[in-house]
Amino acid sequence: MRRALLLAERGLGTTSPNPVVGCVVLDVHGDQVGEGWHERAGGPHAEVVALAAASDRARGGTAVVTLEPCHHTGRTGPCTTALLAAGVTKVVYAVADPHDFAAGGAVALRAAGVDVEGGLLAEEAERVNERWLTSVRQQRPYVIWKYAATLDGRSAAADGTSRWITSAEARADVHRLRATVDAVVAGVGTVLADDPQLTVRDAAGRPARDRQPLRVVVDTDGRTPATARVRDDSAPTWVATSAEVKTGDDGRIALPALLRALHERDVTSVLLEGGPTLAGSFLAAGLVDRVVAYLAPALLGAGTPALVGGGITTIADILRLDVDDVSLVGPDLRVSGRPHRRTQERT
Repeated sequence: MRRALLLAERGLGTTSPNPVVGCVVLDVHGDQVGEGWHERAGGPHAEVVALAAASDRARGGTAVVTLEPCHHTGRTGPCTTALLAAGVTKVVYAVADPHDFAAGGAVALRAAGVDVEGGLLAEEAERVNERWLTSVRQQRPYVIWKYAATLDGRSAAADGTSRWITSAEARADVHRLRATVDAVVAGVGTVLADDPQLTVRDAAGRPARDRQPLRVVVDTDGRTPATARVRDDSAPTWVATSAEVKTGDDGRIALPALLRALHERDVTSVLLEGGPTLAGSFLAAGLVDRVVAYLAPALLGAGTPALVGGGITTIADILRLDVDDVSLVGPDLRVSGRPHRRTQERT
């Protein structure tokens, strides 16, 4: 199953709005004879790829898969049919499919005489597929807040300059992160102040050709200039205004409504790169699922803080992270974790 989970991760950024799935096929002796993962939406599912690699050696064997095999016909046929046709006698999966229309694979396989077990390494599998699972269960995209700051928590100097706080290595890492999401979100204030392009770019600064996430500007009053770089043709862009998205009591775009609108566009994951105020609004609304911070070994002493607001006014309201990764990226420190209260809500 751990091998299947590693395979599933290879699909991050290319399978949306489908889940990432990995599969390993064992023969009657328990030897691995085939493996595969879901590479892209509309392409063959992980089970089909693994069974093709195993060929006749799958007969009488076991399929180990990270998500319950589907039992419906979409752009591809049911994985249950493929497993039965291959003669697999046992299926082990990690997480049950939460979709009403796709679930039922375990029941169908058992009815056909296949030995089925679920729940193996379920917690690890949930983490690998958390973007898609959040999208299905909460009807909104999974939100990653990324920011760069000095060790004293400043994202810009007192005069407003911010390029570059972190290293070239950290910036390259951000582009790799962007390449795994469906949309990049920023506020109009950031667009007006920094004129970012918000694309996935290579080492030479050129936009990647294979896939670009949707650029989303949260712009209640439609202030994004026609000349802004987010309006160029290097990636699709949606300037979300009050004409399209419901506003809250404060007159600003309601973030739950924004995320619902993105969900309706098949966006399953979002990278929040807006300024500190927009980040604070997302946090205050409980809409941040993961935080990725790039901390430069530098001090500014004054300037723009990395976060403004967040609904935190006293130490008792402090929002702690369940940190699961601390890494050096060039000279900078990357810290990743999940807001503790979000973890509690999901469990």
